[in-house]
Amino acid sequence: MSLDSYYTLGRSGLRVSRLALGTMTFGDNWGWGAAEDTARAMFDRYLAAGGNFIDTADLYTEGASEELLGRFVEEAGVRDRVVLSTKFSYNAQPGNPNAGGNGRKNILRAVEGSLRRLRTDYIDLYLLHTWDRVTPAEEVVRTLDDLVRAGKIRYAGLSDVPAWYASRAQTYAEAHALSPLVNLQLEYSLVERNLEHEFAPMALELGMGITAWSPLAMGLLSGKYKPSEAGGAGEGRLAKVSGLPGFDRFTERNWRIVAALEEVARSLGKPMAQVALNWVATQPAVASVIVGATKLAQLDDNLAALSFDTPAELRARLNEASTPETPFPYWFFGDTQQTRIHGGVSVGSKPAGYAPPVYVKAQAAGEFNAR
Repeated sequence: MSLDSYYTLGRSGLRVSRLALGTMTFGDNWGWGAAEDTARAMFDRYLAAGGNFIDTADLYTEGASEELLGRFVEEAGVRDRVVLSTKFSYNAQPGNPNAGGNGRKNILRAVEGSLRRLRTDYIDLYLLHTWDRVTPAEEVVRTLDDLVRAGKIRYAGLSDVPAWYASRAQTYAEAHALSPLVNLQLEYSLVERNLEHEFAPMALELGMGITAWSPLAMGLLSGKYKPSEAGGAGEGRLAKVSGLPGFDRFTERNWRIVAALEEVARSLGKPMAQVALNWVATQPAVASVIVGATKLAQLDDNLAALSFDTPAELRARLNEASTPETPFPYWFFGDTQQTRIHGGVSVGSKPAGYAPPVYVKAQAAGEFNAR
């Protein structure tokens, strides 16, 4: 599965690479990241490898990421070839509540700024960055549909929202013949698998391809950290944010996952980062995986993640080590209850070669190849 093998994103005709180039590291305004020459080298290398899907946001490196990316695309003359994805939500003017959030006023402000920094007259994929707990889904969907109709964006999606909010937004779009949402951008890795409870089935049912961010768990799965280490030392991004709410990666459970990953990687003769990326990229409902780097060598290593298959027995080892605790009500839908529901008769099992019905539906819509 090479980088220049393209798959449609969600229930759409937009074709994207299975690995997307993440540009949060473009620019060093945040005290870490890649200087312009390194960022340009990574951009060129990604395109040369056949990649076409590039992710950024107006928040990243205080706008420098969009500015650098816009310059690179313009100078390379590849605007029609690449799929540019950017995001809105975060406040650009402290003290002004309407210069942030997901209301119509801010979306229309934010899109103009991104268009200017990206040096383009349209954005291929425009995403709500983070749920603001305030704006109705209907307002977001209507505004995004207006931008599609105005030609300022081609497709729209959501990032980091509750599953119920995404479901309501997509259902509203369908009911009112508005532009559908084709993408969900969510954190997903061997360390963070909670989207499997609700988001993955929802994405398959409602036609939203998932793009996974932080597939290496902010570097924990990169091979830099080993179970025998206390962790937290050094100058990497993970060391800077670990311990903050939602970003604590140095836990006993995660060290067990790192140990299993190291074992599987050794068996495959592959770097740990490649194995971790390969696992995410081949999970159901995942359309593309966002890979970022601060050094060209890191990017080269990541781009090789699609060049091999992980045998079932080794994949099972990774799954066993990383399976999250199943909360209510999901544990209630297990085999015991299903047996009682169906009167002791097995329902849904099919001979080898048949895919479960939801996979068949998704494949017919062009979302992904069922595995």
